[in-house]
Amino acid sequence: MGIFQRLAEIEEQGGGAALATVIRATGSVPRHEGTKMIVYSDGSFEGTVGGGKLEDEVIKAAQAALQTGKPQLLNYNFQDPERGDVGVCGGEMEVFVEPLRPPKTLLVVGAGHVGQAVAHLGHWLGFYVVVSDDREGFAVPEAVPAADELFTCEMKALPEKINIGPQTYIVLTTRGVTIDAEGLPALLNSGAGYIGVIGSRRRWETTSKELQQRGVEAGQLARVHSPTGLELNAETPEEIAVSILAEIILQMRGGSGNSMAHRAREHRKE
Repeated sequence: MGIFQRLAEIEEQGGGAALATVIRATGSVPRHEGTKMIVYSDGSFEGTVGGGKLEDEVIKAAQAALQTGKPQLLNYNFQDPERGDVGVCGGEMEVFVEPLRPPKTLLVVGAGHVGQAVAHLGHWLGFYVVVSDDREGFAVPEAVPAADELFTCEMKALPEKINIGPQTYIVLTTRGVTIDAEGLPALLNSGAGYIGVIGSRRRWETTSKELQQRGVEAGQLARVHSPTGLELNAETPEEIAVSILAEIILQMRGGSGNSMAHRAREHRKE
């Protein structure tokens, strides 16, 4: 299978990888311009840009690019290994590493009023929206027309149905502690970039204690944002959805959450 066919397959499956391409090669070097290699997040790869230390460094850079989402232009010399060069062939190479990450996915668990509002806003913001509910008649197109995929199943079955990775943002808008405690362990074991649980602080404290009794470690519980969302004093399902998606965007973009308003300075009288 060719490189581009493989990339198309990865995209169709919702996976992620980085494409490393030799864009300049001068002098004596192991590979020529246009040579490509696909690198996966675990360090495995298909193709080669030359082997040896060069390839090891390209793989590490590709893994980093997959984490940050930012492409990298890498320069390598083949002159003197003692000063850190990757070989002794005598030439130079430039390798462009491009992360190909899956689309940002919003997984909404619980298709009640708030879940529907979160799905609607997520769709408007450009997320690929997946909605699930364990009740018949809830996760259906008539109730959640904004969803790209719908599943009627228990929460713990979701990792078997969709690819959950760093670009997956999970929001639980479920009915209560029992459902969350039963289904959350499977999601906590996934590579999700965000896991938020709706409800009061007391509800999460109760859920957390139940999960600890089930053997869930504190480090996994620390991944959970609960109550999910920013403090907006939101009341309606739509307002709550804004609060939740605002926190997700905050995490995605690295914002502060502070007001951007310019406030006039107060002048003190001496």
